[in-house]
Amino acid sequence: MICKLNIVAGFKDKRSYLKDTFFTRPFRVADVGEYKTDLDLYLMVMSSSPGLLDDDQNDISINVESGGRLQLHSQAYQRLFNMQRGASQQLVINLEPGSTFSYVPHPMVPHRNAKFKSHTTVHLQEDCELLLSEIITCGRKHSGEIFQFTYLQNLVEIYHKKKLLLKDNVWLCPQQTPLDAIGQLEGYSHQGTLVYLLTRTEPASACIDGLYHLLENEKDIAFGISELEGNGFVLRMLGNGGEQLYNFFKQIQEKIWPAESNSSQ
Repeated sequence: MICKLNIVAGFKDKRSYLKDTFFTRPFRVADVGEYKTDLDLYLMVMSSSPGLLDDDQNDISINVESGGRLQLHSQAYQRLFNMQRGASQQLVINLEPGSTFSYVPHPMVPHRNAKFKSHTTVHLQEDCELLLSEIITCGRKHSGEIFQFTYLQNLVEIYHKKKLLLKDNVWLCPQQTPLDAIGQLEGYSHQGTLVYLLTRTEPASACIDGLYHLLENEKDIAFGISELEGNGFVLRMLGNGGEQLYNFFKQIQEKIWPAESNSSQ
């Protein structure tokens, strides 16, 4: 089944708002903003489906107009069910000059024999801010399905004025390459990636010291932070629980996107 979702975040009178949306089943979009004084837009993508099934194709488009600030939320863990042919997702994000987009979705849970390919493309203009993450679990650990999916690919490409800033390709195929081997997850069962990019003048590297301070309190993880050639960085984390990685990424989001700072605009 082909499932479409289009969101356009507008900006008018110093406030971000949902300018336009279109979706087909099983998608829905809900405004989850908590405070009227907060001028930013907070949306949750909801689904009546328990997860992605065989032959499902998600086609998602996000556009944030000049000056707009959109924080997107997911509803729950993304389950990838047993498949014969596979499922896919195309996500295209366009940020116009002076816009901000932040998305920290719940972890993906690939079931036995799941086959999934995801391709995310981001186009940035001047004076933009982007925070984007993904978390991949080993599967249904408590049901004995540890790395029993067939394959999983997450390809992310980020462009600034048609120039490629970052290409990150995560390809996991447990039958070909054991994921507990050296150079792979090395005993950990979950992995997460967070990307933070600015096309503004303030350096994104200023956040790195704060990240190390937060990570000092995290137990049973491994991590690395890499500065990008452009103005940004990539954080990779390994752990043994999806909730731990998700909660940490949400902490980073809160540090970078403090709600109280927007009510005085």
